[in-house]
Amino acid sequence: MTATFENEVVTTARVRYLRVPGLAGEIALVTLDNGHDHTRPSTFGPGGLASLDAALDEIAAHTPAPAAIAVTGKPFVFAVGADLSGVPSVPDAAAAREIAETGHRVFRRLKDSAVPTFAFVNGVALGGGLELALHCRYRTIASTAVVAFPEVFLGLVPGWGGTQLLPDLIGIDPAVTVVVENALAQNRMTPAPKAAALGIADVVLEPADFLERSLEWAVGVLAGDVAVQRPEVDRSGWDAAVERARAIVAARTRNASPGALRAVELLDLARDGVDGEAFTAGTASEDDALTDLLVSDELRASLYSFDLVNKRARRPAGAPDKGLARTVGKVGVVGAGLMASQLAVLFVRQLEVPVVLTDIDQARVDKGVAYVHGELDELAQRGRLSPDRLNRLTGLVTGSLSKDAFADADLVIEAVFEELSVKQQVFAEVEAVVSAECVLATNTSALSVTEMASELEHPERVVGLHFFNPVAVLPLLEVVRAERTDDATLATAFAVGKALKKSCVLTADAPAFVVNRLLTRFLGEVTSAVEQGTPVAVADRALDPLGLPMSPFELLTLVGPPVALHVAERMHEAFPDRFAVGAGLRRMVELGKTSVYSEPGVVDPELEGIDAGDSPLTEEQVRERAVGALAEEIRLMLDEGVVQAVQDIDLCMLLGAGWPFWLGGISAYLDRAGVSERVTGERFLPRGVASLPA
Repeated sequence: MTATFENEVVTTARVRYLRVPGLAGEIALVTLDNGHDHTRPSTFGPGGLASLDAALDEIAAHTPAPAAIAVTGKPFVFAVGADLSGVPSVPDAAAAREIAETGHRVFRRLKDSAVPTFAFVNGVALGGGLELALHCRYRTIASTAVVAFPEVFLGLVPGWGGTQLLPDLIGIDPAVTVVVENALAQNRMTPAPKAAALGIADVVLEPADFLERSLEWAVGVLAGDVAVQRPEVDRSGWDAAVERARAIVAARTRNASPGALRAVELLDLARDGVDGEAFTAGTASEDDALTDLLVSDELRASLYSFDLVNKRARRPAGAPDKGLARTVGKVGVVGAGLMASQLAVLFVRQLEVPVVLTDIDQARVDKGVAYVHGELDELAQRGRLSPDRLNRLTGLVTGSLSKDAFADADLVIEAVFEELSVKQQVFAEVEAVVSAECVLATNTSALSVTEMASELEHPERVVGLHFFNPVAVLPLLEVVRAERTDDATLATAFAVGKALKKSCVLTADAPAFVVNRLLTRFLGEVTSAVEQGTPVAVADRALDPLGLPMSPFELLTLVGPPVALHVAERMHEAFPDRFAVGAGLRRMVELGKTSVYSEPGVVDPELEGIDAGDSPLTEEQVRERAVGALAEEIRLMLDEGVVQAVQDIDLCMLLGAGWPFWLGGISAYLDRAGVSERVTGERFLPRGVASLPA
């Protein structure tokens, strides 16, 4: 293979020949290991593929021939697929095709081997790692392992046999779930028991003596004492499953992800099975897809997003020295409504410290505490909490009508009505009873944290912690530094965010911070177009080419018109020339409407006339205005110092709004589409960052 990856961490395939009781010959055991611990999982670049190829050459030349070949991984990791860090080193389509074809050739040696082949999946197996296992004839899996195909999530396809082998093994409909549906559900993993139930693995074994038990099981198979039974794949529902895949891709990507569309095409090709020429034809189509996708702007943007989420999010830009953080041994939550109760669940589950909720009457307090206890019970019923831990966490959550219960708290967060005077009063009442070191946090989505703290004796210990709903799902936490927030408070906020398993981004105390500011601006452009006379359906699908997870009016329904109106009003106060408050949105709130639609695709009759203007726009015009507004707002936010860099804005949109990886957050798309330069006169990112080199 002539292609190389710069700075590849090569996964070496080491061969041992084992004599196992009950077997006349030897088992050639190949162990995949890149020389690092589990925090740097084994991957396959050109060097890794060459090492596996050489190992199989060695086994083929070994005398006597082994009775079987088995492949396993280093502790806790089987393999996690292609070395994506090397993709920027791929210079052209010819090199991309070479990588695709080499992976197929090397892995296929396991499938076509005259000697029985086994995969001992001892830990996480993703992408190409799972494809390697699928090429083996038999598979064991550790009970703690997980498997997945994350490629579609990244704008790629499983390109080393996965789209052909998996449907033939478990059936097309389950394969659609694993390859497409799970990937587009924020890369959902499949745990070992479920993988075995689907037929991806033949047997689940405990991790403590996994290798020994796998070898024993393999001997049983080879001796004929263990019968591996796999149901015949029913191909009669192939068309229906492929249509389901297309519907998923349309709903979740608006058909804007090249990788997702190609993956569906490849799955459809697998209907002819994996014998002989059918498999050769299917894998050749995978080669074509990988060749195209590896040299696409969308993949480079996706890898940029991947680096933001996996690197920048772990070392937040602008965060103070973590050594300044104070210990948090008790948390107070002001409010016992839905958001406050979700926060209480998060704090008690992740910090395992006492959490006390307060509200204005006992019924609300009781309801909030009951909600938290109910959520913990549900986690226990799903096997996520042991009985002992359930009892311990339940006992840590209490309620009180008096804020005196916060006297020994180290952090108090408010989640009450979005009215500045109400929040100022809450903080004044809390400050009167807590210590001078207690951090006071607000979960406001748009109000000024500086103003909130302005009348306190110690405004320096006030910080914004803007969580996103649903709290348990969305990983972003905007950490807002007010004008007088000190480093110790900020460091504590970041330490708490990390302990809560959130990805933190530092923002200045600017109106609506990052995510809500951008969503409000772009949604405002869409609703303004409707008021000009653009039909609701036209405006709602105008952003489809971006592949956003929700259309504008689906987003409005999720956020809730009252919340959207509140943020829009706040933004209009701050920036009246760019943010308007639409009459249609006010009308929705006045009528108590949660959606512009009474049923899918049908505008609510009570909202008839919201698009009665006389200057309708086309989809392209709406989109042009919306993305232009985003570019303008991002440039202004950078000029204002709302974040440290544009990468933080992209990270916020990825993690707080669920915008797709292949978009690159948003800035890479705006650069790629020429919007950045048209609106602001310059790109947000240099050429070659989140895009192909110039």
